[in-house]
Amino acid sequence: MSHILSSPIEYLKGVGPHRGDLLKKELNIFTFGDLLEHYPYRHIDRTKVNLISEITAQTDFVQIAVVMVNFSITGQKAGKRLIAEVKDKTGFLELTWFQGLSWVEKILETGQSYLVYGRVTFFNGKPQMVHPELELLSPNQPLGKNFLEPVYSTTEKLKARGLGGRQIGKLTQLLMGMLHEKDISENLPVAVLKQMNLVSRFKAYRQIHFPQTAEEYNEAVKRLKFEELFIAQLRMNLLRSQRHRFSKGVVFDKVGDLFNDFYQNHLPFQLTGAQKRVIKEIRNDTAKGKQMNRLLQGDVGSGKTIVAVLIMLLAIDNDYQACLMAPTEILAQQHFKTISNSLAKINVPVKLLTGSTKTAERKKILNELQEGTLKILIGTHAVIEDVVQFKNLGIVIIDEQHRFGVAQRAKLWQKASIPPHVLVMTATPIPRTLAMTAYGDLDYSVIDELPPGRQPIATVHRYETHRSKVMDFIRAEIDKGRQIYIVFPLIEESAKMDYENLMKGYENVKAYFPEPKYWISMVHGRQPAEQKELNMKRFVEHDTQILVSTTVIEVGVDVPNASVMVIESAEKFGLSQLHQLRGRVGRGAEKSYCILLSGSKLGNDARERIKTMTATSNGFEIAEKDLELRGPGDIQGTRQSGELNFKLASIVQDRPILELARNVAAKLLEEDPDLVSADNLQLKQFLHQQTGAVMWSKIS
Repeated sequence: MSHILSSPIEYLKGVGPHRGDLLKKELNIFTFGDLLEHYPYRHIDRTKVNLISEITAQTDFVQIAVVMVNFSITGQKAGKRLIAEVKDKTGFLELTWFQGLSWVEKILETGQSYLVYGRVTFFNGKPQMVHPELELLSPNQPLGKNFLEPVYSTTEKLKARGLGGRQIGKLTQLLMGMLHEKDISENLPVAVLKQMNLVSRFKAYRQIHFPQTAEEYNEAVKRLKFEELFIAQLRMNLLRSQRHRFSKGVVFDKVGDLFNDFYQNHLPFQLTGAQKRVIKEIRNDTAKGKQMNRLLQGDVGSGKTIVAVLIMLLAIDNDYQACLMAPTEILAQQHFKTISNSLAKINVPVKLLTGSTKTAERKKILNELQEGTLKILIGTHAVIEDVVQFKNLGIVIIDEQHRFGVAQRAKLWQKASIPPHVLVMTATPIPRTLAMTAYGDLDYSVIDELPPGRQPIATVHRYETHRSKVMDFIRAEIDKGRQIYIVFPLIEESAKMDYENLMKGYENVKAYFPEPKYWISMVHGRQPAEQKELNMKRFVEHDTQILVSTTVIEVGVDVPNASVMVIESAEKFGLSQLHQLRGRVGRGAEKSYCILLSGSKLGNDARERIKTMTATSNGFEIAEKDLELRGPGDIQGTRQSGELNFKLASIVQDRPILELARNVAAKLLEEDPDLVSADNLQLKQFLHQQTGAVMWSKIS
């Protein structure tokens, strides 16, 4: 964008230093360019003139041509107001003013025609307008205006300084009048504009603020949304293709004895087609001499761990070490147990390193890593520490990646001269749209089928009033030898109340299931770590039949004998949380159940979430629904770096445009990977300005 658009906002006529400071603080508007990108959130159609009879309870703003019947000032002091009655051929309407009465009174005249515009409210069932805009109508003047009026968001503080939505519109109009085509230069190649049938950038900015027709506005929105998504996709694709072309990686060029022996003789079950496909993708990646950066997502229980084991063996066969990092100690221990059991028969040493590893054991592990005799290390954040040095680290597998920051991942890369391959695993299904935007720089694998023999989990919704029936059902399951989870919500804002509910709930469960016939463990965030571990352990080892807890168990706990998950106050949980919790059961051969208990008053969103849970167990469908209900900002697993803070585009509503933008970006880079052709130079320049430019005005 031109230098005029980088001018500080206080230099725009009518702004000045005080208003300028407020615009920066309240709306993040620092420059002329920022004002231009403060888009109106809707337009009022001033071309349309309605009749009074057309006003309904749904009417918001309306414009009508009326004749003044009568007006008078009533009330005293603070209660003083001016009330006018107006009519058209279909009915009567009341107009009211509380301020500037003497000024309004001067322009009113009985029998005179006016164009009235404002918001309709109802008082005692009758429509009225408070503080409408009035304009005299001369006999042969055409009705209505020839434009759509923009409405801008503003704040109370700005309104107090005379910068309401209207005034922001006036400033934008003033700015638009100062700009020429060259000030908003084109950044998309001509071929793309033609292919997508898009208006020029300059035109788009003019039409998004001040369109003459709804078509013009829609054209502008289409153009600017496409541009946002296209530039984001291009960025991601460039990052990815540069990594594919230039990053060095260790080479796993052979499939050796350990891999083959394990694959042929020790696999606990047949691999699914999806697992085989993913292993093949990873084998291809790791053989190329480029660093692999792959996101592997698979629903709860889809068998990601066995894929991780095979890939670790691939690394060891090629004389490299492997490391798996998990976000919590419980999860790290569980991986350690599963993986060392799997590999016991083929004699591959596996060690566990966490915060609570004893000093002597820690020393031993560190030595074995440096000597290269220890081939597989599993751990928590502890593996990132500088003292942990490998002889030749070949692959890093990260479980539940959203718990680890980019900087933490990078520390692992520095543990080898050639950065190791990275496989990021997540059981939080990420909707495809989100994966394309938030993780577009990673290659992407999906395990989209469950291992054979898994029975679908029956999910039902029950109201609080049916609690005793639910408890009877649980008792019958315990009598069959099964175990039960009962989970209570924990919301930071209401932690104290939630804690009391948990305690009340625990006492309630004890009343239904008295000791010594039944034993219950309780786990919650306020317990010391050792107590939490002990109570978990008792449940895992079948010492207790019921585990009452807050959501600490959502990730990775594996108790095949547990067959019922009861979620208390299910309406308070998000969809992905509900889905994660449900995934804790159904891990054995027995039929499993998930019971959603809720109060009888449900909001629309809560009702939708519960309906979705009872209708499907497909994690990807659930994730799409979650994205739709909550928007991308809150979804667990999105990156917090602002890549998704689009000004106009929404990756939920604008999915078709996103798909197009992605395809167009990919094709363009396929034909011109370095953006050197004459057609793409302005695009390259724009990308360079965007990444390279330091906006000095924004650094205060």
